[in-house]
Amino acid sequence: MTAILPGLELAGVSHTFGKKTVIQGLDLIVPGGSLTCLLGPSGCGKTTVLRLAAGLETLQVGQIKINDVCVADVHNAIPPETRNVGLMFQDYALFPHLTVLRNVSFGLNSLSADSRDVMAKEALARVGMLDAAGFYPHMLSGGEQQRVALARAAAPAPGVMLLDEPFSGLDTELRASLRQDTLRLIKETGATTLMVTHDPMEAMLVADNLVLMNGGRVVQAGLPMDLYRQPKTPFCARFLGEAIEYIGFVRSGEVITPLGSVPAENAKEGDEVVVLVRPEALNLRPESEGQGIVATVGDRRDLGLQTKLELRLELDDEPVHVNLSAQNLPLTGSKVAVFLDFSMVFVFPVRDR
Repeated sequence: MTAILPGLELAGVSHTFGKKTVIQGLDLIVPGGSLTCLLGPSGCGKTTVLRLAAGLETLQVGQIKINDVCVADVHNAIPPETRNVGLMFQDYALFPHLTVLRNVSFGLNSLSADSRDVMAKEALARVGMLDAAGFYPHMLSGGEQQRVALARAAAPAPGVMLLDEPFSGLDTELRASLRQDTLRLIKETGATTLMVTHDPMEAMLVADNLVLMNGGRVVQAGLPMDLYRQPKTPFCARFLGEAIEYIGFVRSGEVITPLGSVPAENAKEGDEVVVLVRPEALNLRPESEGQGIVATVGDRRDLGLQTKLELRLELDDEPVHVNLSAQNLPLTGSKVAVFLDFSMVFVFPVRDR
């Protein structure tokens, strides 16, 4: 089996703005031809990583490679225009005084005028915006501007695409449509792609690989579902999805919680731990089946395909919530037995919380 080489690699990268450190010893590999999502809260350094990779920020510490060729280290840096990188900004950054066609052809100056127009029109056609070639940006909707910005980034056929929150600010339906078009275009071009987002659901939906950042560092990287199902830290578990949280002490290899006993094989006797339970770990059965933790069904909220149920446990004042299929739901006020799927329950030392 042929190994996939890194299309983009950042090694030992640190960066400061004044006295503020925004990236600390970051190592990041984007496999060639893949779409990797860089995920994390606002201010964790995601956009700075993109700007460093594009050459818009001067590298202070570390090394950056594209297709195994060093494009920046502490001594030298290849200019942005010769890195074979396409960059799509969060605000699209279209030139207001240029037509749509001229915006897209702007980065094709090494070609003849006729060739520039041909490639720009091809790029516009791929995003469904050829009919708007003579328009100006202010004449377009937000979604149309996003398509033009995407066409401009893809027109030179870059080896690496860098996308900074490309779908933020769009309504739900338009966001889904443009996301599908963007994924299709990226797959067609075969470009190595690094996309920044703060939306965990979006990242897990589109990414081949997922890199979670916090405080300027990579917290965990891998396949999206591996991060969701096997988080290495409480931060990762919380950031990627809902979690019901309890604090307890390990006794005889277990932690007692209001949802029952939870195995804690990797913790020491007497350790204080934080237990994080995914809502989907809660399996409900009729109370008559016994053995589970008894709960009373409270409020019900219809979410369409699913319904969010509030459960009031006998051993806890705080209710918990679980999403279930809208079919065969227990009635409000009825009692159920709650059983846990331990594969979706995570135990960490409380010092890591």
